[in-house]
Amino acid sequence: MSNVALKRSSPEVQDDSTLVAAFLAGEERAFADLVERYQIRLLNFIYRTIGDRERAEDLVQEVFIRVYRHLHRFDRSKKFSTWAYTIASNLAKNELRNRSRNPLVLFQSIKKSWDDDDRPLQFEDSASRPDDLYRKRHLRELVEASVARLPEHHRQVFVLRELEGKSYEEIADITACNLGTVKSRLNRARNSFAEIIAPALG
Repeated sequence: MSNVALKRSSPEVQDDSTLVAAFLAGEERAFADLVERYQIRLLNFIYRTIGDRERAEDLVQEVFIRVYRHLHRFDRSKKFSTWAYTIASNLAKNELRNRSRNPLVLFQSIKKSWDDDDRPLQFEDSASRPDDLYRKRHLRELVEASVARLPEHHRQVFVLRELEGKSYEEIADITACNLGTVKSRLNRARNSFAEIIAPALG
C-alpha cells in the first residue's frame, strides 16, 4: 500500500494534486476519484459546446483515456482541472470541425434530455412554488438554447466563464488564447447572448 493511500469514503477531502500524486504512486483508485469528481462537469462542458449528449458522453470517456495514459507527463505545478478542461476543449473543437464537414450533423437539434442534478447551473429551488419552478425551468431552457446559438469560439469562453465559473486565466490556458482575446470574446459572447435571449424574455 502506498504511503499516499486514500480514504475511499471521502474522496472530496483529497485535493486534485493529492489524487494525482496517489495515482502516480500506484494507487489506482485515485484515478476513479478523479473521474468521479470531474465526469459530470466535463460532460456538461462538452455537451454545451457541441450540443449532442451521446457524443459528449463518448468524448468524456476519451478525455479520461487520455488523462490515464498521459498523467505521468502532466506538469504538476499546474492545476489538474485546467489540464482536463484543455483536453476536453480540444476534443470538442475537433468534433465541431469534423461536424462542419457534414451538413446533416451540423443542423441536428439540441437535445432536451438533461438530468436536473447534472447541471452546475441550478435554476430550481425545491422550496419554490410550482409556478416559480415552471418559470425557472423555462428560463433554463432559454439559456441553453441561446448558448447553443453562439459561434463556437464565443460559446466556449461563455460556457467556461458563465456556466463553469472559470477564471480568465484558466480560460486562457484551456483555450490557448491570451487574456485580451479571452476578454474580447467573452464580451462579444455576452452581447450576442443578450441579443439572442432578449426577445424571449420580453
